[in-house]
Amino acid sequence: MGCIRILPEQVANQIAAGEVVERPASVVKELIENSLDAGATDLHIEVEGGGRRFIRVADNGSGMLRDDALLAFERHATSKLADAKDLLKIATLGFRGEALPSIASVSRLVLETRSASEQTGTRVEWAGGKLLKVEEIVRTPGTTVAVRDLFFNMPARRKFLRSEQTELAHIASLVTHYSLAHPDKAFTLNSGSRELLAVNPAGSLAERVHEIFGSRLAAELIEIPQLEREMKLPSEDPAQPNDSGRRMFKLAGFISRPQHQRPNRNAIYLFVNRRLIRDKLLLHAVLAAYHNLMPPACFPFVLLLLECDHEEVDVNVHPAKTEVRFRHASFVHDFVRDSIRSLLVQSRPASELPAAKPVVIDWQEQPAARLPFSEFTQALQSEDWTAMDAAKIYAPVLAEANETDLPLVDVDVPALKLAAETAPPVLRTPETHGEFPLECGAEIASLEALADLRPLGQLHNSFIIAAGTDGLWIIDQHVAHERILFEAVLRQMAAGKVEVQRLLLPHILELTPEQQVDFARVAGELEAAGFEIEPFGRRSVAIKAAPAGLAASEIEKVITEILEIPENELRRLTVDDLRRAVAASVACRAAIKVNTPLDQAKMEWLVGELARTSFPMSCPHGRPVALRYSNREILRGFRRI
Repeated sequence: MGCIRILPEQVANQIAAGEVVERPASVVKELIENSLDAGATDLHIEVEGGGRRFIRVADNGSGMLRDDALLAFERHATSKLADAKDLLKIATLGFRGEALPSIASVSRLVLETRSASEQTGTRVEWAGGKLLKVEEIVRTPGTTVAVRDLFFNMPARRKFLRSEQTELAHIASLVTHYSLAHPDKAFTLNSGSRELLAVNPAGSLAERVHEIFGSRLAAELIEIPQLEREMKLPSEDPAQPNDSGRRMFKLAGFISRPQHQRPNRNAIYLFVNRRLIRDKLLLHAVLAAYHNLMPPACFPFVLLLLECDHEEVDVNVHPAKTEVRFRHASFVHDFVRDSIRSLLVQSRPASELPAAKPVVIDWQEQPAARLPFSEFTQALQSEDWTAMDAAKIYAPVLAEANETDLPLVDVDVPALKLAAETAPPVLRTPETHGEFPLECGAEIASLEALADLRPLGQLHNSFIIAAGTDGLWIIDQHVAHERILFEAVLRQMAAGKVEVQRLLLPHILELTPEQQVDFARVAGELEAAGFEIEPFGRRSVAIKAAPAGLAASEIEKVITEILEIPENELRRLTVDDLRRAVAASVACRAAIKVNTPLDQAKMEWLVGELARTSFPMSCPHGRPVALRYSNREILRGFRRI
């Protein structure tokens, strides 16, 4: 007997489910796309347990006839394709006919539907790929799909799901994306009794952006008008044998000014023909448009809606339908890049960057945690610490296997402390050159040397130049103060005695649905760090108090930086990691900035406090605090040895 056999239908459906249904958000995505393809204008999504226990998507679309409701659970049964030629011009979000049978094979699923052409509806119940019941029901036109106990018959797969909050964040992000791509439709997302999103049909994309992200971000954005570019196809284009010879591409959406910087790509929303996609070509075009206008480790907010002829994009690339392939990729890339770049140039964003505002600091009177600060200057902004460091620094050392960027690691760890403390002593032989005795043997920078440094002055009002017995030191005043404040905040948090400043007027911060979920994760540590935050309305919070030393303009930035930590890193943070992340963000925002003049007393205070820290050679994000030019290197430079 041969060894090749045809798989049973149930096994084939479970294999397909492995490709289509990766997590609860995948189920929500497939059901939302089906609703949109059915012409729905009102979508209600409900989840429990992050979607693992329960998912329900209800719509007011066209619904299905009784026979179609049964046939829809057959593999590759679809109303959206008729023959192979239709694959070249897919105009619907779904088309494979795999979603419903795949979901039904790994869950307990109930479909209720009614077509306007029938007087009654149909209820179909499935469990683990087996049909349990079909009955006639009374309901309004439309479709409701309820999914319970996802992966109940695949415990190994269920074990790989993340926490409920993580899975809920994915769902919230997905629904937010589709509500942006379809501003003319209503979306509601509830998690249990909690409403995460509720938007009514908007008159324009601008209204939907304002509704989702709030007025503050909307004010920072530049609208992309309905831009069009026509491409004339070659006379003998083998990919388009029977076309008119012309293709029209349209671009709309919003982009942020360069000074609005994000630490990751989470705020880049890309859609092609209203389909949510992940595409390296479009992402590269976006980043190319911002080249030299933003620091390399920062990212903009971008909402792009690209419309093109369906023949120009192949969406049949991946089972999840999130990857596409353009037939004329270089044309699309240049169109997107040039359009964004042109708008940025026209808006003259550079003139809006804040100028330096140095302040006089009485370092004798104020403790480290209460020091004021000055703004970044335009000239040095790109060289200062960026939020990208904070977003990555507190991830665990071991990244997941599919991660492409390894996380940075905080160097202030016990192992390195122990190595520094137990390093063998270095023997030095004094040598006399003229009248100056200098130690020029094999030298290793010692942490103890900082206590004996004598500040000489500043370089560009940003770096302290200091002399020591072992050479010349250059200290970055911003990261030095950051290290001082970081350790002070950690000590105060551990003792439960954080210095707090009450705000005269609360700061109102609007949260996106994803941020609402992430905020629940970090609320405890923010409170421990000195923040007093309370709910304010449906999707906003009111900040009533903050750690001492933070200026009003920096308070919200600290909260935003924590919430902008990539989700795949945030879910791996331990309580201690999260506490250090909060402390690092507070310290960075409260620390003295570059381009701030310091007198002799202030420089001596800073160097002295730095010497008393546990690990003064590195800031909380791994950047060096000080560089030493040793005596031996000085002598060698002057050719004395």
